[in-house]
Amino acid sequence: MHLTDLATREIPRTRVLGVPISLIDLSKATKQISEWALDKTKSRAVFVRDSPSVVLVSEQEELLGLHENASLVVADGAPLFWICRMYSGGNEIGRVPGADLVESVCKLSLATGQSHFFYGGRPTVAQTMADLLSKKYLGLKVAGTCSPPMLDIGPDFEVRGPNLEDAKRIQESGADFVWVGISTPKQEYWISKAAPIVGHGVFIGVGAAFDFHSGNVQRAPAWMRNNGLEWLHRLGSEPRRLWRRYLVLAPRFAFLALLELSRRLGRA
Repeated sequence: MHLTDLATREIPRTRVLGVPISLIDLSKATKQISEWALDKTKSRAVFVRDSPSVVLVSEQEELLGLHENASLVVADGAPLFWICRMYSGGNEIGRVPGADLVESVCKLSLATGQSHFFYGGRPTVAQTMADLLSKKYLGLKVAGTCSPPMLDIGPDFEVRGPNLEDAKRIQESGADFVWVGISTPKQEYWISKAAPIVGHGVFIGVGAAFDFHSGNVQRAPAWMRNNGLEWLHRLGSEPRRLWRRYLVLAPRFAFLALLELSRRLGRA
C-alpha cells in the first residue's frame, strides 16, 4: 500500500507556553508515522501532550529540549487543542488522542504489514493490550511486549543493565512502532535514550492508552471526550493518582494559556 509522503515537507508548529505543538490531525499523523517507520536507518520520537503535561514541559528545560528535537508533538487534550486552533487559525490541527492514535496506526498497519512493540504498563498490561488489539485488528503483527518494573527515570537516566537488555530486545524484534506507556515525563526521557540505541522505528509515548486498551481503566464516553470533559472522568476514576494533574496543573494551564493569549491579542 502506498502511503502519502508527508515527510518531504516540514510539519508546521505553534507554541503554547513555549512548548512546540505540531499542527496536524489524526489522519495525517497516522500516515506520517507510518511513512517514517519505513526508514530502517533511524529512529524517531513522537510525544502526545495534554494541558497539564504542557505545564510540566514548559517548566523543565531538559524536557522542553526533548520536545524541540521530537519528530512530532501532538495535541491530545481538548483545552490544548482549542488553544492551538486559535493560534493557528483552526485549519491545520485536529485532536490526536493517544488512545485513538494507537488504533489508527494499528488499523493502517494491517495493510502495510508493519509491526508493533508494546513497552510499559503494570505487570501483564502490555501483553493484555497487545492481545486485545490483536483480536480487534485480526492480522496485527506484534513484535513483542514488555512491562518493565517501576523505573526512576529523569534527565540523568542511562540505558544500562535490564534497561539495555530491553532496548536490545526491541532492536532485535525489528518493530516498526514502539508504543511506550510509563507516564510523563519518564517515557519521554526513556525514549530519548533508548531510541538511538535501537536505531530504527517510531517511538510513541502514549501513557494512559495502555490502561485503556488493556481494559485496566475504562475510557470516558465519547460525549465527554468530544466536549472537553474527559479529565473529569479520569479524575473520578483515579482521584488519588490524578488529583494534582487535574486540580493543580490543569487550572494552572488555563490561567497561563489565557494570559499568553491576551498578550498575543494585545500585540495583534
